[in-house]
Amino acid sequence: MSTDILFEEKQGRGGSLGIATLNRPAVLNALSLPMIHALHEQLKTWAADANIKGVVIRAVEGRAFCAGGDIRQTYDKMCADDPGMTRFFQDEYQLNSFIFHFPKPYIALLDGITMGGGVGISIHGSHRVGTENLLFAMPETGIGFFPDVGGTYFLPRLPWYVGYYLGLTGARIGSSDCYTIGLTQHHVRQESLAPLLEKLIDTDFGTNANDTVTSVLTQFDLPKSSTSLLEQEQEISHCFNQATVEEVIAALESAAGTVCQRALTDLKKKSPTSLKVTLRALQQGAALDFDQCMQQEFYLAGHFLKGADFREGIRAVIIDKDQQPEWQPASLDQVTDQIVSQYFACY
Repeated sequence: MSTDILFEEKQGRGGSLGIATLNRPAVLNALSLPMIHALHEQLKTWAADANIKGVVIRAVEGRAFCAGGDIRQTYDKMCADDPGMTRFFQDEYQLNSFIFHFPKPYIALLDGITMGGGVGISIHGSHRVGTENLLFAMPETGIGFFPDVGGTYFLPRLPWYVGYYLGLTGARIGSSDCYTIGLTQHHVRQESLAPLLEKLIDTDFGTNANDTVTSVLTQFDLPKSSTSLLEQEQEISHCFNQATVEEVIAALESAAGTVCQRALTDLKKKSPTSLKVTLRALQQGAALDFDQCMQQEFYLAGHFLKGADFREGIRAVIIDKDQQPEWQPASLDQVTDQIVSQYFACY
């Protein structure tokens, strides 16, 4: 495992910059439990080290920053009824929480595919930088799960209900859209990452470290531009500002925009249970603080591990790749409020 994630410290003005590099390009830097543990322990060390002025997390050059958790490993353990799967999610969520509360600048350089667990180790830091190669998604409803790793916290806080759209449909969006809706605060060219990193190393962060880092990153920003999401802002907001999944679908059926029409097609492929649990989790998450959201997600994950759809979704999408999951229940009307409520019970 020692080479799956690399750690180094670069001495510069005002102290050293801790750099964590994901190094599993053959599997799109998918997170394993040993990687989660290693990153958490290193962050604890850097948080306590007065010489470390901030942290950068990045990935080796390739197609992805991090495509998420190691889903194949998850599937194998679920099939073996491995009780350790609950521990995986517990430890991953504890890492997400540690990043959210990290006391120093935490700068994520997002170059390539960033999904699921990869979002969890980046989005909660103080600074998110996306390149033109960034491809973001929270695709969990397509594998019978829900947008976790803090998704129930950050998604409902995005503007004009676009987080509900992303969480329910699993839609993929690029760097310009991420920049527009605030998933990233900075949008730079991939070729700028090296000089950007050197600038961070050579800058004394001073007493207002986060503001200083923002000032440095802003020097490399590209201008904002119109995007497909922004152009259909009002329609997305109307369709996804609904109380139930059935009402979301009814609104989409009356929508004319390409984003909403595609969303309608996508929703019909997702796990009905995942859709209803996800919508309630986002609605409740909008009123919870971060740590409360993570507790909610831990309960949800435990119940999904015991249900049928998570295993079936991974089989259909990742293992057999037949894209024909047999969801249980198979339709939205069969997923009662009582079934949904059971997912939120203490696990």
